[in-house]
Amino acid sequence: MVLKPASPPGSHQEPGGIRFTLYSSSATGIDLCLFESPTCKTESKRIPLAPEGNGWWTVLVASATSESLYGYRVHGPYIPTKGLLCNPNKILIDPYARALGRAPIWDERLYGHHPDQQDAPDLQDNADVAPLARVTDPSFDWEDDHPPGIPWERTLIYETHVKSLTARHPKVAEPLRGSYLGLTTQPVLDHLKSLGITTIELLPVHQAFDEWHCRQHGLINYWGYNTLLPFAPDGRFARTHPLDPAREFKSMVKALHQAGLEIILDVVYNHSAEGSVHGPTLSYRGLDNPAYYCLDENDPSRYRDFTGCGNMWNIDHPVARQLILDSLHFWVNDMHVDGFRFDLATVLGRTSTGFDSAHPFFEALQSDPILSQVKLIAEPWDLGDDGYQLAHFPKNFSEWNDQYRNGMRRFWRGDDLQSGLFARRLAGSEDIFGPQQRSPRATVSYITCHDGFTLQDLVSYQTKHNEANGENNRDGTDNNLSQNHGEEGPSLDPEIKEIRQRQKRNLMTTLFVSLGTPMLLGGDELGKTQWGNNNAWCQDNDINYYHWDLDKEQKGFLQFIQKLSQLRQNHPTLCRKHFFSGEDFDKEKDLTWLHADGREINANDWSDESLHTIGALIRNEQEQNSGSLLLLFHASDNFGVSFQLPTAKKGCTWNVLIDTFSPEEPQQATDSFHLQPLSLAILEC
Repeated sequence: MVLKPASPPGSHQEPGGIRFTLYSSSATGIDLCLFESPTCKTESKRIPLAPEGNGWWTVLVASATSESLYGYRVHGPYIPTKGLLCNPNKILIDPYARALGRAPIWDERLYGHHPDQQDAPDLQDNADVAPLARVTDPSFDWEDDHPPGIPWERTLIYETHVKSLTARHPKVAEPLRGSYLGLTTQPVLDHLKSLGITTIELLPVHQAFDEWHCRQHGLINYWGYNTLLPFAPDGRFARTHPLDPAREFKSMVKALHQAGLEIILDVVYNHSAEGSVHGPTLSYRGLDNPAYYCLDENDPSRYRDFTGCGNMWNIDHPVARQLILDSLHFWVNDMHVDGFRFDLATVLGRTSTGFDSAHPFFEALQSDPILSQVKLIAEPWDLGDDGYQLAHFPKNFSEWNDQYRNGMRRFWRGDDLQSGLFARRLAGSEDIFGPQQRSPRATVSYITCHDGFTLQDLVSYQTKHNEANGENNRDGTDNNLSQNHGEEGPSLDPEIKEIRQRQKRNLMTTLFVSLGTPMLLGGDELGKTQWGNNNAWCQDNDINYYHWDLDKEQKGFLQFIQKLSQLRQNHPTLCRKHFFSGEDFDKEKDLTWLHADGREINANDWSDESLHTIGALIRNEQEQNSGSLLLLFHASDNFGVSFQLPTAKKGCTWNVLIDTFSPEEPQQATDSFHLQPLSLAILEC
């Protein structure tokens, strides 16, 4: 057990000056290096830290201010075979830094090892190119800010990148485009509210650093899944306070809360920007390599890596684990965010023997009076053995449900034997989460996300087209479950364009009427295309930016999404807290699956490979005598089908709310409803 220091880690104001506190059990000595400006080639002062015990070091500096730039030199053993990589020739940045005072400049001197001898330290000093931290003033007037507290069953997530949303927005002033404050402008807020969005999920905003691959190809890590500082907001998105991005970030959160919107951060605690053992020494590696990273048991000079990014966070070490918990507390307490989506979350439950849902990290989250109350979402996999852990996270987590995504794509593509799985996913994936005593909120259901095709590309491309990424189209998944409907990429053929729009309506309607927590990929409502790139992580350009100059077709689709959102808000039966029971109530089940001929589907019917047409009759769970919804799905493109409607309640007739084949002029219902090829309908009684 590693005890916490007497003073908080990082740099903090206290009587007498600024106190600097750092952990390194490997060090024999640590120097605090103060710089007068970002352009200084070397430090102006070196001040030794005093050991505080249990691996902690500290010093109080009277001359330091809230604007001071600093880094550390760590003296100690350099023995790669034991995983020890101390090198005092390298300036290291504080892991707890609240702001980046100088971004690292790609240079061979960033490497802690000799380029030709991995077992020898590089002796070149890197003080003029290394990243520096900035001491910050944490004061901010939050006034009466408070979290909106949206219930899970009423949550609609909008996944977006800070810059992508406003980089091309014509009604956002040029200085604010692509910034934190750009998200708070009235045109953006109006757009989000018109969609019924309750919760914005931002791609990573922790201060990141680009990989060498990016720099070699003139690219950047646009998505930001390469964290350098887990306490510092990324300076790329700050405009009014470029030296203190936290102040602008807080202003953003405050404004979003005032508009009734929650803010969730996509966070990367599974690896750091230092990469593999061949990567640069920026912070953690030079401070205490064995504490922060998972080392290979047979060869400590190498890393275990289930992230695909070169290293893996050592969540088993109490100091590394506490850094993550402290970071989460900072973003909730100091920055007022409402929750987190954990990238490659299986890593966070890794022990030396595998994944453990009762890992001390998860136990700490569940027992914490603050963190246990915010929204927590897991990406439930990593790249290691037994890395796929869908439904195995603690009960206070929701999880990205890729089984939902895959099932819906296959069904609407017309694949055989998909109707049963389609029905299970539509009903909240009880088969996946029910055995774990989880509720429908556990499934974060989505058709598309940042990682993969956009909705427009899903119906326009058969294969990926990632040549712009500089990896000869080798990156990105080949399993897209997509369909181009007759022509690869953009088409002028009116029949192809129409079927693509209809399939987009089918997929989005399915998402909005599904039980669980829906997530909409930002830009899909605008017809956003990435021209077939399904892994646009390194594209800071129009491939990622949203375009707001909508044609008639795109405007119509946007209005359709707005209509779907209103439908979901107005029908509590689509926002249930519990799974359907399937039990009779006054001779009516809360959910009944129907054949096109009107009879109830039985267990054997689900194995019929020709079953591409199903209906779902849903009763309102809150008011048993109120209206019912009838959902009709027809996934065949070969023929239409006449669906026999169930008998309406006395004094009621079936009213058509949605018809994806004819969204502007839906047909009227009688005793039956004719479903055109590849279409669905929603009726109310």
